[in-house]
Amino acid sequence: MSGIEIDLQQVKELVKLVEKYGLAELAIEEGGVSIVVKGIVAPVPSSEPPPTVTAHAAVPAAQEEQEEESAEVEEQGDVVTIEAPMVGVFYRSSSPDTPSFVEVGDQVEVGQTVGLIEAMKVFSEIPSEVAGVVVEMPGQNGKLAHQGDPLVRIRVSEQ
Repeated sequence: MSGIEIDLQQVKELVKLVEKYGLAELAIEEGGVSIVVKGIVAPVPSSEPPPTVTAHAAVPAAQEEQEEESAEVEEQGDVVTIEAPMVGVFYRSSSPDTPSFVEVGDQVEVGQTVGLIEAMKVFSEIPSEVAGVVVEMPGQNGKLAHQGDPLVRIRVSEQ
């Protein structure tokens, strides 16, 4: 890791944030360096090690965008749940004065944007992985969503 400078005070602050809010993971990227702080999710004996910190060179931008935009999908019969792909603030529209990307009852196509996640001042589109009708919008506009939280539920169209 020669040539990479890491401010240990900033890393300590990140660890404090993870501990304070009970986060499973906090990731930041700045100047081509990404830092991931992983917290302890379940209660553990005090003999467990403190949260781990990993620093590495950034993933190429195209690959990172592809990973961020690929939302997790959980199937329940003919209803598919689109989950938050990362921790961030979920938005149902691109700005406060524009209509929501989708509403309950809307027909959606594969790849259609159903919302946005803002993480570290970067907005990532959440695409639909299936075609169908929106049956529920559990993701709350302007609220923090954790990775894996349900955002949109879609009843899959019969082909």
